[in-house]
Amino acid sequence: MAVPNYNSDKEALDHLQEDYAKLRKEIGKVIVGQEEVIREVVISIFSNGHCLLVGVPGLAKTLLVNTISEALGLSFNRIQFTPDLMPSDIVGSEILGENREFRFVKGPLFSNIILADEINRTPPKTQAALLEAMQERAVTAAGNRYPLPSPFFVLATQNPIEQEGTYPLPEAQLDRFMFNIWVDYPSYAEELNVVKNTTSDHTAKVESVIDADQIVFFQQLIRKIPVADNVIEYAVKLAGKTRPGRELAPQMVNDYLSWGAGPRASQYLVIGAKCHAALNGKYSPDIEDVQAVALPILRHRVVRNYKAEAEGYSVERIVQELF
Repeated sequence: MAVPNYNSDKEALDHLQEDYAKLRKEIGKVIVGQEEVIREVVISIFSNGHCLLVGVPGLAKTLLVNTISEALGLSFNRIQFTPDLMPSDIVGSEILGENREFRFVKGPLFSNIILADEINRTPPKTQAALLEAMQERAVTAAGNRYPLPSPFFVLATQNPIEQEGTYPLPEAQLDRFMFNIWVDYPSYAEELNVVKNTTSDHTAKVESVIDADQIVFFQQLIRKIPVADNVIEYAVKLAGKTRPGRELAPQMVNDYLSWGAGPRASQYLVIGAKCHAALNGKYSPDIEDVQAVALPILRHRVVRNYKAEAEGYSVERIVQELF
């Protein structure tokens, strides 16, 4: 598909909202429920960010990513992270060819959507290779730099219940993810539908709604959306309130947090609000759009202290009180 010639940015934003509705319909053929998760993953893609999905096994995280990649017309690779996985296993390596010259063989990282399954099960050296690709949109092998395809999106998963033999991501690496999305159990009605669909001979075919070129166009379009100064100020203040011991921090933050969100959170709050507004038919974001994306952006950027854990003060509760 080629990017249509729109008469104005307003017309293009209207088209984005229509494509989003079609996208939700196609994903809904396979994925039952998980409306919030799908919305946040799509916002992350159009914001040119990455996602960390946290949830217990068996909640269709892999199927969700695969279905989204089909509906978006993007190439998809799944990498199962294990303790013996090496950087060259995901980036690629140089091999000696028949003519006695080295050539670079690309690894599975060279795809539009990467599912990094159980990212915390691989050593820091391999985690770092993935995180370099996320930040630079390129990889370095044997002194040569190889750009990754565009768009490039990493969706990493973590299992929150089994931590033996894992290598937890450091805060600096967690900060590279735009969203930390909690995948919860389906409701009773949703699970009934899942069981009916998956235990019969019913097979759903997902059609491609948009392609890579259109996604890149919409990513650039979202960055052009104007934002009122008071919305930007609200986003920056919201991130600033999470930093204990600083001028904007309320007493609750000083009592319960040991570390707060950095400037990258402020950037993501604004770009995420722009995308949330665009998908909901608005031409400029307001404070409600910032609040709509705040929890998955701040969830992995604030660190609770022992007092918060002892008193059962969750990150969700702290963020809600900051509103």
